[in-house]
Amino acid sequence: MPARILVINDEESILDLFRMILESEGYEFCSSTEAIENVTAVEELDPDLIILDLKLGMQEEGWLTMQKIRMYPPTQKIPIILCTAALEEAREQEETLQDKGIPIIYKPFDVDELLEVVQRMLPFPDTKSPSRKKQAP
Repeated sequence: MPARILVINDEESILDLFRMILESEGYEFCSSTEAIENVTAVEELDPDLIILDLKLGMQEEGWLTMQKIRMYPPTQKIPIILCTAALEEAREQEETLQDKGIPIIYKPFDVDELLEVVQRMLPFPDTKSPSRKKQAP
């Protein structure tokens, strides 16, 4: 089973780009164009990795979404990659994010860099492995 990657970004064109890149590499792609209000929706999707934009709409709702994911026990261990064009805001938090194991990819990004970080962040090395398992409550 391929790794399932959830991309949260408010721009359809960016989501289309991520879909093209990730599906061509054999990943299962799912997406959301808005901040996750109810984090149980992330739990139900059961992604192996989340790629999250810092700014969703005119607000920095990506921070709030990331905090919700990290604070909810069933989703707190899902790896997150922050992918953003909000350079100043992200750089202010870059050291803290790195300490928490959350890499930042700045837009515009290099496809090879994105894929290298995705592979590194996946919880299992073989993305086609059926090793994804739901954790018991």
